[in-house]
Amino acid sequence: MRAIVDTGFIVAFLNYDDRYHDWASEIGRAVSDPFLTCEAVLAETAFQVESASRVLALLQDGFLRIAFDLTENIEEVHALAERYRDRTPDLADLCLIRMSELNEDLPVLTVDEGDFRVYRRNRRDVIPLICPPRV
Repeated sequence: MRAIVDTGFIVAFLNYDDRYHDWASEIGRAVSDPFLTCEAVLAETAFQVESASRVLALLQDGFLRIAFDLTENIEEVHALAERYRDRTPDLADLCLIRMSELNEDLPVLTVDEGDFRVYRRNRRDVIPLICPPRV
C-alpha cells in the first residue's frame, strides 16, 4: 500500500494505548513502500509521542519518507491557508492537502476524518481517505 500519512496515523502506530493502534498496526504491517509525509507532520508526531528518536527511527527504517518541500510549494500552501482560514488548519494539514494535489493517485491515511472530508484538493476534488472504522 502506498499512501500519504497524517500525524494521527503515526501517533496511533507508535502508541499502544491509542484507540486506533490496532488499525494503524494492521496497515503498518502490510506496508511495502514507505509512507509519504512532510516535516510538519513529523514535528507534530514527535511532540505528541514525546520522542523525536522514535519518529526519526521510522524514517531510518524506511517506514516513512519525507516527500514534500514547503519552500517549493509555499504559494500553494499559503493559498490553502487563506481558503480554509475559517477552519484554522495547522501547517501539517495544509501540507498534506498540497501533497494530495501533487500525488493524486495516493490516499491520505488519517484519523482526522472531520477536517479531511471538508478539505478539497485542486479547489473542488475530494481527497481520497483511509480512516479507521467508525465505532
